[in-house]
Amino acid sequence: MQLPRVKIQFLNGQLGTVGESPDGLMALVCGAEAVGDTMALNEPYTISGMDDLTALGVTAGNNAALHKHVREFYDEAGNGTRLVLYPVSTGETMAALCDYTESGKGFIRDLITRQNGALRGIGIANVGDGAAGSEGLAADVYAALPKAQQLAEWSTTELYAPLFMVIEGRSYSSPKSLKDLTQEDYNRVCVLIGDTLQDGKGACVGTLLGRTASVPVHRNIGRVKDGSLFPLEMFIGGRKVDESGSAVAEIYSKGYITPRKYVGRSGYFFTDDCMACDITDDYAHLAMRRVIDKAYRVVYDTALDFLLDEIELNDDGTMSLGVVKSWQQAFENALNRLMTANGELSADASGEGCKCHIDEKQDIAATSRIKVQVKVRPHGYARYIDVDLGFLVTSAS
Repeated sequence: MQLPRVKIQFLNGQLGTVGESPDGLMALVCGAEAVGDTMALNEPYTISGMDDLTALGVTAGNNAALHKHVREFYDEAGNGTRLVLYPVSTGETMAALCDYTESGKGFIRDLITRQNGALRGIGIANVGDGAAGSEGLAADVYAALPKAQQLAEWSTTELYAPLFMVIEGRSYSSPKSLKDLTQEDYNRVCVLIGDTLQDGKGACVGTLLGRTASVPVHRNIGRVKDGSLFPLEMFIGGRKVDESGSAVAEIYSKGYITPRKYVGRSGYFFTDDCMACDITDDYAHLAMRRVIDKAYRVVYDTALDFLLDEIELNDDGTMSLGVVKSWQQAFENALNRLMTANGELSADASGEGCKCHIDEKQDIAATSRIKVQVKVRPHGYARYIDVDLGFLVTSAS
């Protein structure tokens, strides 16, 4: 006999695709050196600005990478935004850190558990030896992908705490040899290429986490209207992004996130918010991932109130119509109040952005199992705009 519980399945294939907020709570797992008795490795620290990092004794001198990523996070997100730091040994690998079967200190599962399901996204940076691999990035990047996906799925199913992972594209060498991530199925993981340092081994994970933390869940991190990223110079390997147009296009075509330039606009922008999976996956973009993850949390919280509650039944063991309607209304009201009203779901003419359906013919008396289907209406995104432009003049007859 199973314990009473709530189970939520993500529907896929439904789209036909050919500051401070708990929704933006990010964690940075970063290779670092312990600092006296103020910052130990394998311990989480919640900070709200650079002053808090200074209080931990972290400087650009004793922890250059950690200091850089945190500074770039706050350049985007602004002081006051919470960030959870989890400093680890630089000798670890991303694949090992993401192993969900490892629950001890120094593994990301420990971080997730100790944050009690509050984290929405985790970025990993500055770990591993950074040795270049044969597929355009350090081999550890690709080894970490399935581990990170499994870890995020574990967090979702076991803790009811869905989240996404950002993998630092370490030791980038060439776009041509990069593995094509659109052939993978890691829809909770994205890989970032491009940095604020020329010829650096890492990527600007702090910048990406900061931009994500600063925008609502339905917002694409590459949205031009939100303005350019903070860094004044950004690089793809040894070349400035300004000089890497063809490389950026090829990197993007293979499913990676990278900075880019737009003619006529100053500054840099993220190309898009691709996850490491087939583009036809409903959750192939970070915005879609974040929207459905927030909906998951809302639906879980709503369903939990009904667990082991009394159900009025008809003679045949099915739910009474009044109960069915009240349950459907409860799920829809919660999603519309917490998401549609905030613009995070697309509203119809009546102002609703979701639909809940419960089959009235379910035999609850015999099974004690109630099947609920909830669908939310996401936003579309203008990735390609085609304009026909000409003169508004007709020739005289």
